[in-house]
Amino acid sequence: MAKSGTGFFDSKGNFFRNPEEATMSDIAALLGQIGEGESLAPGIAHLLLEKRSDLEALFAEHDTMMEAVKDRGNVADITDKVAKLPN
Repeated sequence: MAKSGTGFFDSKGNFFRNPEEATMSDIAALLGQIGEGESLAPGIAHLLLEKRSDLEALFAEHDTMMEAVKDRGNVADITDKVAKLPN
């Protein structure tokens, strides 16, 4: 007897049983071929989804820094005023 169910599809129309797998497929497709032989993109896509909240926080901090630079213009070079640690 037939049964109904819920499925999820990536942007290419591939079927997945859960939204995480569909999203990872789309991320992997966006990344493209990484490495030689079998692509590392699916594993990286899994990590990106797993670390999503940390990545979103990093991108938010990055956006804040970029806005500060835009508001101030170019930031002055202060490398001559920074103490260098001994090797």
